[in-house]
Amino acid sequence: MKKLLLCSTISILLTACGGSSNHSVTTEPTTTPTTKPKNVLFFLGDGMGITTLTAARIYSAGEDGSLTIDTFPETAFVKTYSNDAQVTDSAPSMSAYMTGVKMNNEVISMSQDTKAFDDKGAAYLKVTDSLCPSTNGKPVTTLLEIAKSKGIATGVVTTTRVTHATPAATYSHICHRDAENSIAAQLVPAATDKGFNDKLLDGVDVVLGGGRQFFQPTSVGGKRTDGRDLIAEMKAKGYTYASNQTELNAFTPNGTNKLLGLFHASHMNYDLVRSGTGEPSLSEMTVKAIQTLKKNPNGMFLMVEGGRIDHALHETTAIKALQDTIAFDDAIKAAITEIKKTDPNLENTLIVVTADHDHTLVLNGYAARTGKTSVNNPGVLGLLKNYTDGSIAKDADGMPFSIIGFGNGENRVAGDRKNFPALTDTQVFADSYHQEAAIPVAAGSETHGGTNVFLGAMGKNADSFAGVIDNTKVFTLIRSAIDL
Repeated sequence: MKKLLLCSTISILLTACGGSSNHSVTTEPTTTPTTKPKNVLFFLGDGMGITTLTAARIYSAGEDGSLTIDTFPETAFVKTYSNDAQVTDSAPSMSAYMTGVKMNNEVISMSQDTKAFDDKGAAYLKVTDSLCPSTNGKPVTTLLEIAKSKGIATGVVTTTRVTHATPAATYSHICHRDAENSIAAQLVPAATDKGFNDKLLDGVDVVLGGGRQFFQPTSVGGKRTDGRDLIAEMKAKGYTYASNQTELNAFTPNGTNKLLGLFHASHMNYDLVRSGTGEPSLSEMTVKAIQTLKKNPNGMFLMVEGGRIDHALHETTAIKALQDTIAFDDAIKAAITEIKKTDPNLENTLIVVTADHDHTLVLNGYAARTGKTSVNNPGVLGLLKNYTDGSIAKDADGMPFSIIGFGNGENRVAGDRKNFPALTDTQVFADSYHQEAAIPVAAGSETHGGTNVFLGAMGKNADSFAGVIDNTKVFTLIRSAIDL
């Protein structure tokens, strides 16, 4: 195991070694190119717990198959609890990766003492505008901001709204994640009194995803109550704007390296139904981002989120979650291929893939092997069949049940299951089927889980990632591995 590089300055010690500092790094931007570019590709599968990852592997490649994620040579398990909760939400978990600081649920890249709610339990929100008091915590520096300060190109790619918790944690500081109007304003190079995060200097170089409504005023169907057209403002600052797959494909980073793509008013479509929508795939967005960012001789910091895995799991529609997990894995494969065009042996590139938290999806047993899912084979999405003789397994009520279930969710029959029609493979394999749950909750309200998540690493000093680590430790390891 290679030894980690020691932190060598007080400013680095405050944020990288302390793990819970409330101070920000104030490194001056570097304009002189380094000898070789430094690249960090950070992939985050939102809600992609171990069971979801396993189910996606079986869904796509069968029990004995492999995903790109499975080929990462260095692995670890990550603790995900937040400062105030055993089970985290995306905001503090992603913020822990990006800042090395444990924070409270709902809080984005702020100090540990920051609260999302006032003393009466009301959120610091006015619809989607922030009401965060100026005395409520302090911003803590993110990896993206550190990269920006060193003259490294930066990018954010997601299938959610670009103002959603995970992408926002890379570039934004706010006490409540739902203040998405305010989060969007932090992206736009402008005066600080207009909400811009000046640690971004001339702005995040590439921003691709959904969330157009938070960049447009209410007069044109957006959510902004201040009348600002942030898309127009970013175009005035040199950004090329893409609103669909065709426009993204047409972009070439020759005249400008600034790219904003907003492909949906809210979240982008699930990969299962993306065809025909005019939206680019996560792979296409990722490759375009790398092609754009690599124009910077100092290198790049790119965060890529497979964000709708989480949303499908909240719905308990497993097929959507598994398909989006495969789309996420495809993006990782495409990124490795693209970055190796300029760094064939990953000598100056660190690639990390992980999740922010788990969900309550379970694989029931003891199922016979199903092989991968196809049009004529529901595979892991089907009814559970006994491994001994292939017969349909029955529960205590003598009724069939599916291989995939959830600890909690919206589909929970009331009373004896014998009083309801028996499930069929056709029913549970449907794109709109919500898997059964042990504990009933409101529609769309299946919860996160608190289990450790998988982390894979490859490239420069990837072997520093090992064992069971806290999510705040990932921040320190990335900085040390790439000397960021």
